[in-house]
Amino acid sequence: MAIPAKNLKANSALPQLKVIRLDDSDDAMGAVAQPTDELLAALARSSAELESATPQEILQWAVASYAPKFTMATAFGPEGMCIIHMLAQFAPETPVFNLDTGYQFTETLELRERVKARYGIEVEMKRPKQSVAEYEAANGGPVYIRDPNRCCFDRKILVLHEAAVGFDAWASAIRRDQTPDRAVAPIVGWDKKFGLVKVSPLANWTNEQVWSLISKEKIPYNLLHDEGFRSIGCQPCTRRVGLGEDERAGRWSGFAKTECGLHNS
Repeated sequence: MAIPAKNLKANSALPQLKVIRLDDSDDAMGAVAQPTDELLAALARSSAELESATPQEILQWAVASYAPKFTMATAFGPEGMCIIHMLAQFAPETPVFNLDTGYQFTETLELRERVKARYGIEVEMKRPKQSVAEYEAANGGPVYIRDPNRCCFDRKILVLHEAAVGFDAWASAIRRDQTPDRAVAPIVGWDKKFGLVKVSPLANWTNEQVWSLISKEKIPYNLLHDEGFRSIGCQPCTRRVGLGEDERAGRWSGFAKTECGLHNS
């Protein structure tokens, strides 16, 4: 049974964070906040309490706990579109941003305009310092062909690290049934990579529940989903998924890679 929203206790204040330097291998990401034991315990309690809450109630808790320092990153996937739809009902002022690698599909970028028209929410595009042309010229061609992990790090991870400055918490649209890494995701937890509280309101949802809401509420979605693309990332690293394949089989096909690095340690 879901917890009534009125019974969900918001965090009255974020406990003190420490800021440290990362080790030399990750120095490009600079300083990152570290949680106190008090904060970790509070997040664990909140996550347990929210385990049976609805996504809307989880988001309401997050907004009450962390706004105006609560944000959302979206790749305009079906799960992200559901969260945007929910936020538009009670917290449309929530800052929402997209990590624009420069390699996104035209259909993905067009969805940003449909979000603005439907909800009045203008998704901010966060971009790497180098354009695609500059990045490829500096690295002897497309990096994703030979080292997709580095490409994701340079054009997504570093960008999110910079975008996270000034915020205390962020919403992600991951589901536990998507990958082994995501299977253990808490509803609320500490994101050590970015030094933020991470809220995953759809962690307990299935693909069927996501598309049921999209159909019922006529939520805008990426039209590539109608063409066999089940999970959509950057154009060069995304293909259609065949019958019987996992929904993320079309990502980084040919590489032993299932995550861009945002949601795994």
